[in-house]
Amino acid sequence: MTEKQKKELFRKSFHVSSILLPLSYYFIFHYNRKLMFLILVPLTVTALIIEIARIEHKTFKRIFYNLVGILLRKHEIHNFTGATYLMMSALLCIGFFPADIAVVSLAFLAIGDTLAALVGIPLGKRKILNTSKSLEGSLACFAGCFVFGLFFLNPVVALIGAFTATVAEFSRIPIDDNIKIPIISGLVMSFVNMFF
Repeated sequence: MTEKQKKELFRKSFHVSSILLPLSYYFIFHYNRKLMFLILVPLTVTALIIEIARIEHKTFKRIFYNLVGILLRKHEIHNFTGATYLMMSALLCIGFFPADIAVVSLAFLAIGDTLAALVGIPLGKRKILNTSKSLEGSLACFAGCFVFGLFFLNPVVALIGAFTATVAEFSRIPIDDNIKIPIISGLVMSFVNMFF
């Protein structure tokens, strides 16, 4: 395993903690959007201020990089981090999707994206459509998303949502996964949910 792959697996071990957002919305806030927003809005604004400060100010950038540089991907050094995109995505999902779909779509990011890396990096042999993503990682993403979705949604909605999240995860759409996976899967599940 290369140093880059080890760093990505280390990063994903933190990424999986984002499951706390949808689980908090369900178990602690009991789908109360207003209370969840009281937490999410200040966190998102703080994240945006930190991002702008580190991009604009060299000293702050150096301090930030010394603290969390090991978790950053190359493209995040001069742009927003995945964590900030995650906060924005959580606001959008909770603000616009039905509560159960918001929980599931955000969990798809935490579970699916993490499983895709944990399985795909060490075990992935078959690449999908000339991407860096593997069939093995994508199957792990799909299975994890589908199983989680079954706890909250109709099986058909969970199946279609898990498939959509998996396609979003390996797609070449030039949008951060932390936006792409929950928003696309949430939109599709919201549509399909109208019929089931």
